[in-house]
Amino acid sequence: MSTHKLKYKTKTATKEEIYLHLKECNNNFIPALDQKVSVKDYSEKIAEKAVTFEAWADNILVGLVAAYFNDSENRVGYITNVSITMNQSGKGIASELINRCMKYARQKNFKEIKLEVFKNNNKAIQLYKKLNFTSVEIKNDMVQMQQDLNNS
Repeated sequence: MSTHKLKYKTKTATKEEIYLHLKECNNNFIPALDQKVSVKDYSEKIAEKAVTFEAWADNILVGLVAAYFNDSENRVGYITNVSITMNQSGKGIASELINRCMKYARQKNFKEIKLEVFKNNNKAIQLYKKLNFTSVEIKNDMVQMQQDLNNS
């Protein structure tokens, strides 16, 4: 098995590359992504409105964190997507991409970053807690988590 060096980039993926990545990761989501959204529409929204933090292996998008930084009044960012392809899972890519996202948010003077995760997605919740996110509330089977960027 050959090991490929990952390349980390920001805001380079096209909507087509995002779509292919999300389709490949569809069943890794809890529940499956296509049960909640149109993957095509979601890919377009991410490409147009989000800042993407990307991991690439051989020109294939293998890791994606997408966040919105459009609440400039309250200085709150929102992570809408964290996805890693199965063959790259467990290698620390999600942690690296989330850390890059938080660094970006701090550079843009955002005060906090929020995300939502399905309450039964224990693997993701453990990752977010390890990265200093705290649970704020559980609402409609979703755990709302946040991190104060001034104290981390």
